[in-house]
Amino acid sequence: MSHGILAATDFSAASRHAIDRAGRLAGELGCPLHLAHAIAPGLFDDIQRLLAPDAPPISVTLGNDASRQLQAIAGELARIGQVAADYRVIFGKPVDALYEQAEASDADLLVVGSRGEDFLRQLTIGSTAMRLLRKTQRPTLVVKRPVAGPYRRALVAMDFSPAALAALRLARRIAPGAEIVLLHVVEIPFERKMRYAGVNNDVIEQYRAEAQIKAMRQLRELVGNERLPAATTRLSAPSGNPTGLILEQVDVQDCDLIVAGKRGMHIVEELLLGSTTKHLLIEAETDILIASAGHESADGANYSPGN
Repeated sequence: MSHGILAATDFSAASRHAIDRAGRLAGELGCPLHLAHAIAPGLFDDIQRLLAPDAPPISVTLGNDASRQLQAIAGELARIGQVAADYRVIFGKPVDALYEQAEASDADLLVVGSRGEDFLRQLTIGSTAMRLLRKTQRPTLVVKRPVAGPYRRALVAMDFSPAALAALRLARRIAPGAEIVLLHVVEIPFERKMRYAGVNNDVIEQYRAEAQIKAMRQLRELVGNERLPAATTRLSAPSGNPTGLILEQVDVQDCDLIVAGKRGMHIVEELLLGSTTKHLLIEAETDILIASAGHESADGANYSPGN
C-alpha cells in the first residue's frame, strides 16, 4: 500500500476506533497514514452574521481547533509506536471532501467509523459510510469495534465475481495472519416460480443439493488457485437468505471481519435498494471491508471458476 491509508474522523469515540485500526494497519503494513477531518461549508453562517463584524470567521476557528485535535491524535499514535501520521483539515461536504482527498492522495484504503444503534445507526451510516461507498471505488474499511489486536478470522462473502476475488486478496494483505472463512450462499434460480408452479419439493431439493456440490467444488478450486492455506481456510456453501446466513456464520465462526466485493456503480446503487451489502453495513456488529474489482491487487492472478 505505497500510497497509504486515509482515515476519516469526526472526533467521536466511534471514529476513534477507526483511527486506532488505521494506525495499527499502517504500522503492520509499513505504509503512510493520512488523517482527515471534514468541515462542511456554511454550517455556521447564520451564527457568523450575529457576531461582531471584525470577529474571525467561524470556519477559521473550527479549522484551527480541528487541526489541533488531529495533531494530538497523530502525536498519540506516534507515542504508542504505531505509525507517524500526517493530517489535514478539509472543507466541503464531508462525503465529497473525503472522496476528493482520497482521489488526490491516491489512497489504497479508506477507513471510516460507524456508530449509532437501530435507526440511529442507519441514519449515521446512510450519511457517512454508506454515501462514501456509493461514491468511491476505493477499498473501504468500516470499523465498528474497538481494536483488540490484528484480525483473527475473516468471513469472505464469495460469489466468484472479480470484485469478490479482489476483496479476498485485499483481506489477505491487510490481515495476513487471519483465518479465512469462504462463504458462498447458494441460490436456486426460479425457486419461487417453481414452487408457485407446484414443482415437487424433492425436485427442488435435488437442484439445491447439486448447486451446493458445485459451489463447494468451485470453492476448493478457488483455494488452490489463490494458494490459500488449507489448514486455516474453511469452506461453506449454505442455501438461504444471504444477509442472515452471513451474520449467523460470523457469530458461529467467531469472525471479527466481514469481507465483500462490489461490482461497479450498478452494485453500488443497490446499497440504497436493500442489497446484502447495505443490510450488512447496517446490521453487522463486525468490521466490514468492501472492495471493488477496479482496485484489485496487482499481485493476484485472474481466476474463473469451473463449470
